[in-house]
Amino acid sequence: MNTILIVDDEKNYPLILSAVLEEENFEALTANSGREALEILSISDVDLVVTDMKMPGMDGIELLEHIKAKDPELPVIMMTAHGTVDKAVEAMQKGAYSYILKPFENDRLILYVKKAIDMYEVVKDNRRLRDDIESRYSFGNLIGKSKCMQDVFTTIKKVAPSTATVLIEGESGTGKELVAKSIHFNSPRRSRPFIAVNCCALTESLLESELFGHEKGSFTGAVAMKKGRFEMADGGTLFLDEIGELSQNLQVKLLRVLQEKTIERVGGVKPITINIRVLAATNKNLKQEVQKGHFREDLFFRLNVVNLVLPPLRQRQEDLHILTKHFIDKYTDEHDAGIPAKTVDKEVERLFHNYRWPGNVRELENVIERALIMCSGNILTISDLPGDLKDSIQYEIREEIPGNAKLHETLVMIEKKMILRSLKMTNNVQTHAAALLGIGKSGLNQKIKKYNLEIDAGN
Repeated sequence: MNTILIVDDEKNYPLILSAVLEEENFEALTANSGREALEILSISDVDLVVTDMKMPGMDGIELLEHIKAKDPELPVIMMTAHGTVDKAVEAMQKGAYSYILKPFENDRLILYVKKAIDMYEVVKDNRRLRDDIESRYSFGNLIGKSKCMQDVFTTIKKVAPSTATVLIEGESGTGKELVAKSIHFNSPRRSRPFIAVNCCALTESLLESELFGHEKGSFTGAVAMKKGRFEMADGGTLFLDEIGELSQNLQVKLLRVLQEKTIERVGGVKPITINIRVLAATNKNLKQEVQKGHFREDLFFRLNVVNLVLPPLRQRQEDLHILTKHFIDKYTDEHDAGIPAKTVDKEVERLFHNYRWPGNVRELENVIERALIMCSGNILTISDLPGDLKDSIQYEIREEIPGNAKLHETLVMIEKKMILRSLKMTNNVQTHAAALLGIGKSGLNQKIKKYNLEIDAGN
């Protein structure tokens, strides 16, 4: 139910209007002065304010100014007599939704109220959408407790408020676009567009039109003017993914845009000024591409004002557990039919830590989603995992064992390896490592002494 605040210094008038509005299924609050109205607004969620223009003390204009300072989008309808129409026009200029002349028919007031409420519902929906996007890509929701990821978070926190270009490097699947969105949604540009372009997804001619737009008739098929991604991102952020795939021709044009802050549409001659922040990402080593002559050095320096390198998943294994739990929770919530699986067994944990994850976090997410679909119980087991993942682990183990290895030597090698891995997985907490191995803490301690294993006490 929408709530409307009615403000008028005549004692009975707000009560009369509230009765009219309550018949239309609105909740009505009343106040007899501007000060009283502000007190109500400070403790209540209100969807519309209907206020008289002429009141002693704080008049309608002053009340409007206070309301707009607190919530610029909250609609305010001004009630005014014929003699104060000029004041009503002033109120409209200061942000009032509308005004209505006294005396008025109840139906007319209800019409104004419903239109204002409908408008504010759209505003609230947009706020909820923006809040949802910001929560999904906010700095706090990037997942990782490892030192290398904490370093990434620190860099994002420092660079987000600036306008500096950022070059995000990392293997495919490490989350480069997620980092770009986190930078954008923690910046002053968060309410403006975030536009992403995959530079290797289109041919050179199509990509040029996609980036810069084109004028009508500039080439066959250009039946109308089209804005490019640079114009669409005006005031916001443009994310250029796989920047290392840009042709030399487009590299020159991008460099000019970054230097001059203007673009020209394909087939156009008029420079268009833009205000954007550029974030770029690549899975290549751009320094090496510069040395090979595949990437312009001047463009590299323009893009590489801040360099942010995302570590591959194999270098942040301590994040595997929380990432696994995150994806289980995510897909348990998303699938309509509901998924019973909530945890993974220890054998799966060992397998995950033994795997090199060439597809990084994206591969882990896909593996978890598939396993949840295949799992019929409450615990994910190895039988629920893709066959290629299990086969790759078995292959790696076979490769580590020499063909002429003796049984005792092989068993000792595997036992030492399993002990070291379990300690790494549990940050050297021996109680947890022993539980993972299925032995007691004292037994684990004896084996550590027996094999003279070096344990990093700093973890």
